[in-house]
Amino acid sequence: MKVILFGATGMVGQGVLRECLVDAGVERVLVVGRSPTGLQNAKLTEVLHADFTNFSAIESELTGYDACFFCLGVSSVGMDPERYRHLTYDLTMAAATTLVRLNPNMVFTYVTGRSTDSTEQGPVRWARVKGKTENDLLKLPFKAAYMFRPAGIQPLHGVRSKTGWVNAIYVVAAPLLSYLARTRPQFMTTSEKLGRAMISVARNGYPKPILESEDINGF
Repeated sequence: MKVILFGATGMVGQGVLRECLVDAGVERVLVVGRSPTGLQNAKLTEVLHADFTNFSAIESELTGYDACFFCLGVSSVGMDPERYRHLTYDLTMAAATTLVRLNPNMVFTYVTGRSTDSTEQGPVRWARVKGKTENDLLKLPFKAAYMFRPAGIQPLHGVRSKTGWVNAIYVVAAPLLSYLARTRPQFMTTSEKLGRAMISVARNGYPKPILESEDINGF
């Protein structure tokens, strides 16, 4: 399987990239990002690209892939609502519409989050934006598309947040997070389980298009 990964320098993307590189069934990984990952691996190719609203300059490098793992995302906390919508909805759809045109047999997997609002009518703005993004992705003519909605994620295998104080919290809370990942699958998963689940779904499919934390932990 040949995959394209967006968001590889973020915490979620780091975990997914790690699982792709250790999975014998993943032949090639193309990372599309604004900054390099700093990793060296025979499977790994990186394309640096600044404008995530327009991929015309690199379209020739985006063809011939079986799956896309879209892990690019931002927190809505303290962010202007229109900028959040742009970074969450516009950039995702720009990538997805390009990829479905170039790779119509591709499986597209998108990381959203628990409590995403599929109705697009609820009181929480970020959840409505995520819901619209999910809904519009599912309308695209990919071979299949899957929405991953993890709740908490415990980073493993050296995966780190870009924010120092967040990393400090993860270190201190590691025993509790491990306990929750084992005993409360609806509230906590790990970067390893998320990455493995995304690879498995891209390879083998899944009975439903939206996967909650309980589904992710079932792999």
